Formats: sequence, C-alpha cells, structure tokens
Amino acid sequence: MKPFTYERAKTPAEAAAAVARTPGAKFIAGGTNLLDLMKLEIETPTHLVDIQDLKLDRIEPTSGGGLRIGAFATNTATASDPRVRRDYGVLTRAIVAGASGQLRNKATTAGNLLQRTRCPYFYDPNMPCNKRKPGSGCSALGGYSRQLGIVGTSDACIATYPGDMAQAMRVLDASVETVDPQGQTRSIPIGDFHRLWGDTPHIETNLRRGELITGVTLPRPLGGQHFYQKVRDRASYAYALVSVAAVIQPDGSGRFAVGGIAPKPWRVAAADAAMPQGAKAAAAALLAGARPTEDNRFKVPLVERTLAAVMAEAKAA
Repeated sequence: MKPFTYERAKTPAEAAAAVARTPGAKFIAGGTNLLDLMKLEIETPTHLVDIQDLKLDRIEPTSGGGLRIGAFATNTATASDPRVRRDYGVLTRAIVAGASGQLRNKATTAGNLLQRTRCPYFYDPNMPCNKRKPGSGCSALGGYSRQLGIVGTSDACIATYPGDMAQAMRVLDASVETVDPQGQTRSIPIGDFHRLWGDTPHIETNLRRGELITGVTLPRPLGGQHFYQKVRDRASYAYALVSVAAVIQPDGSGRFAVGGIAPKPWRVAAADAAMPQGAKAAAAALLAGARPTEDNRFKVPLVERTLAAVMAEAKAA
C-alpha cells in the first residue's frame, strides 16, 4: 500500500471541498472495497477524507411519503429497518443476497453504489485494463469473460457493475442526493448515476469532482410483490452471474432490473411494458442489442429463465 495522508471531515461540504482541492484524494467510509484495492495498489489515493463523523447514517421518512437512507447507513441497518422490510422488500432481499454478514455490518449505502467492478483483469496489474490504466486496452476482449457483460458494454470495456443493492434501487426509482464543494446540493436519478463505459470506462459515475453522496431517497412505496433472485456460482459470498430485482403487481404488470450483465443496473422501459406478455418477451426487450462473448452467451437465456422463475413465484403466491 502506498503512503497517503488522512483527515476526518466535520461537515459534508468540508469533506467535498477537501477532496476537490487535493489531487488524488478520495472519501472513505466503511472501506470494504477501497481498502482492498489500495492493498493491491489498484487504487492509490494520495489523501483520504474520512466521513464517519458526518451523521449521515439516519433512515427517516420524507415529506412525500417515501424514505431517505443516509449515505453512511450500513447495509445491515438498511436491510433490517422495519420500514424498508415492509414497504421496500426488494431492497432488503437484494442487500441480504450480497457479501457476508460481517461485510454488511460495515459496508455503507454510498460505498455500495460506488463499488468497482470485479473483472479479474481489473484486479491483475500485469494485464492491460482500460479501467485501471486508460488507453492500455481491454484484456477481457478475447480473454476469459464468463462473468462479464453482455449489454451496454463497449469496445473499450466489457466489465459489469457488481453490486446487488443498486438493482433494487433502480426498480424503486431511487434518487441519489449529493453535496458539492460549494455546499450546493442536487438529486441524481439512480438510472443516471452510473455511466455506460463507452470510450472512458475509468469514469464510472456521473459524480463531479469532490461531489459527496449524502443519501438516497426512495419514493412512495410501489405495493405489489417484491423479489430478488440471484444466480451465482456458489450459495453465498459470490457475485451474480445474473440477478433480477422485480416488483410485480396483482394484474401481472410490473418492473424489473437485472444485474451481472451490464455496467449499471439494467432496466428498460419496453421490457417493463412487456412483462404481462411473459418472461420471453420481457427478456427480449431488455437484451435488445446485446453483444455476448462465447464465454458468457449463456447469460442471454439465463436472464429469461431467472425472470420466468420470479414471475412464476409471483403467480403462485
């Protein structure tokens, strides 16, 4: 691990300003992803700004009938909150499907959204990776790509966003709240938060320099049945090959987002509209334009089968 300096911020705006004015600075909260990357020297921040003292861990109702989850609320606290379990069950299910109990006790809302890909070539400093070193090439193209993306990828990168929580938040139409170094706030729809890789896969979100996540707002509850189905190589502590977060209404209509296949939680309006026609039609709309590799071509039918399993469970309930 390379040397770095450290400070604890006292306010969100102070934290944002500290990162903005220091080249190579990063925020740190739970650190469950960042510290691992620092040990491997994939991330080499010159300065860490600790936000643990900012009182951003509360979960509280909004005036619009929704719920606001603080950026520093742990995954365990969010998943176990009675209001989340009652009204936003897909979020509880998605969080519990991820990592381990120990990690969920430390991992935070903001950190979960910002976690970086688990592409094996990203983690291997001996291999070219446009994410790690822009312009060096993508080793996954033509390499081993079983766990990587099939849609929304580019000629520069086929890595996937690895998290579970964000799929549920995408289904719920959450918004990410931020503050910038000048103390100005804004709200980013979760669908616009993560970027497609394009020619700049090292830029993963639409956050601006120094912008700090302060919380995530969930709108009024959707009702219906909530599901999170995760297909992975082992029963726990594994990232999704394909995951489906879904909210299904009694009449068969609904909405869903898929993980494990794209640079961001993958949700398509036409696919939501096709749900009453069945899993085949919905999956076809979701995966229009997909570019699977020979190694991960199996994900195309797997998306349909996983969605079909969720829809069958909803119908049987």
